[in-house]
Amino acid sequence: MIDLILFAGRIILVVLLYVFLFAAMRAGVGLVRGQRRDTAIWCVDVEKGSRAMRGLHVDVLGPVVVGRSPSSDIVIDEPYVSATHARFTIQGPALVLEDLGSTNGTMVNGHVIDQPVTLRDGDEVQVGDTVMRVSRQ
Repeated sequence: MIDLILFAGRIILVVLLYVFLFAAMRAGVGLVRGQRRDTAIWCVDVEKGSRAMRGLHVDVLGPVVVGRSPSSDIVIDEPYVSATHARFTIQGPALVLEDLGSTNGTMVNGHVIDQPVTLRDGDEVQVGDTVMRVSRQ
């Protein structure tokens, strides 16, 4: 009789363990899906500039530095572009552009910026003669 009770207890314990693991897995997958839906992927597309640059597409997943330096994420080899000219950063759901003290400035929608600017979908960013459009996917 005791063997039957111990066997039933083991079965109940295994079933409870599987139910717990299934519930934890569902909650984890739900959290991951929720994070993917809430965060926007910003991207930068080069519309005007040198032939080598036109059509360049960069997804902004972290800080993206624009400049003449080969260590920049987007390299613009023009004399009017500083080594580290500007930086795109993601702050929450927003994309922010900051001029890094460049000599000739950075323009957003035709206006020179002197402080960090929160960009909107479709804004046009100009660095030197290169024009980039930001978009949200």
